[in-house]
Amino acid sequence: MRKVLIVAAVALMPSVAMADWAGHFATLDTDGNGRISRTEWEKNVSKLNLDPAPTFTAMDEDVNNAIDEDEWAAAEKMAKAFPVSCKSATESWCPKQY
Repeated sequence: MRKVLIVAAVALMPSVAMADWAGHFATLDTDGNGRISRTEWEKNVSKLNLDPAPTFTAMDEDVNNAIDEDEWAAAEKMAKAFPVSCKSATESWCPKQY
């Protein structure tokens, strides 16, 4: 179920596929502890200019109210893979620009 939520979130954010994910993680992890808290996410996600931004809940796979580097990497991998697989897909969930 969690993977489906991430796919749904990523499906809505094709512009993120080319984003600087490592830099984004550092921008959001304002206290430098290696995790993005929900508070850090809510205060800083607008700085990334993601339209729309993935949901915090979809990325927080272990439901500990923080996104660690592994969860962030999983979201990045899905975001980068989405445009490639969508180009060859005929499903209605693919954005029209592909």
